[in-house]
Amino acid sequence: MTRTLTVLGIESSCDDTGAALVRHVPGQPGDVLANVVAGQTDLHAAFGGVVPEIAARAHAEKLDLVVEEALARSGLTLRDLDAIAVTAGPGLIGGVLSGVMLAKGLCAATGLPLVGVNHLAGHALTPRLTDGLTFPYLMLLVSGGHCQFLRVDGPEAFTRLGGTIDDAPGEAFDKTAKLLGLPQPGGPSVEAEAKQGDPKRFAFPRPLLDRPGCDLSFSGLKTALMRARDALVADKGGLTRQDRADLCAGFQAAVADTLAEKARRALALCPDITAFAVAGGVAANATLRSRLTQVAGNIPFIAPPLALCTDNAAMIAWAGIERFRAGHTDDMTLSARPRWPLDTAAPALIGSGKRGAKA
Repeated sequence: MTRTLTVLGIESSCDDTGAALVRHVPGQPGDVLANVVAGQTDLHAAFGGVVPEIAARAHAEKLDLVVEEALARSGLTLRDLDAIAVTAGPGLIGGVLSGVMLAKGLCAATGLPLVGVNHLAGHALTPRLTDGLTFPYLMLLVSGGHCQFLRVDGPEAFTRLGGTIDDAPGEAFDKTAKLLGLPQPGGPSVEAEAKQGDPKRFAFPRPLLDRPGCDLSFSGLKTALMRARDALVADKGGLTRQDRADLCAGFQAAVADTLAEKARRALALCPDITAFAVAGGVAANATLRSRLTQVAGNIPFIAPPLALCTDNAAMIAWAGIERFRAGHTDDMTLSARPRWPLDTAAPALIGSGKRGAKA
């Protein structure tokens, strides 16, 4: 399919309700005509993390509104679209289901094709939306719920080189913020505190660097920070502002060092790639971007704009365009999936359950 396509994307996998319009002219990067995100930070602030039931209800209340706003901003109507793409998983099932049902309703009413999108593929294909990146490339997908090194050979051809065997970095940042009394989301809060801290004061571990391969672990790092915090509290009766900043700086440095070394190993496994790219919410961290740029060396390093690092519907619309051009669409039997690994041939990193592989 070589004609220009305009697609509506819908995203509701976690705590951001998104709708976007993306247009693609063959041979060029994508053109984001509108990208609307309704966040839920205030709704979950009192709970120290995302509450699935609250998130699902908020999605149900906001989805139609963000779609209307995205259409208004773009100056388009549903009649101007070629397809509707929606996150069908993985994610919090209540939110994913809300988005899928809205997309089905719109497609039933308009006759437009329905394209179900893997949320992780949306992140992994973002460099093609922003920079027109050609295959194959190496992708570090690093977010609140996921962390994987992926070799990307096509819109639906992903090879996992390694990933986290427990917490994702974003989850570890959130838990660190909670341990230190910082507001959520934890990534920006920890990064802001770390700017005033000494990253060398605490000897935090660099997990799994003593083992070969590209797998990662961040649960023990979080525990090490908790023990350092407890030792300070026991010794001094509390934390000073400098203590907290130093803890954040040390934690952030350990995450960056670990990801940088694992990235070096992943790059060595992919001598034929066109670029090294990063995506996902944690990709917004400036320290991590700097370290990964250094590791990339002479290989082009691609980091999307910050607005396209965190969850958004523009990446879902783009992934939908990629699938639609390849001739793939879905019907009204499209299911919402809480788990949906990109590399289905790879063994599960954290085990499987009745709903399938977790990662």
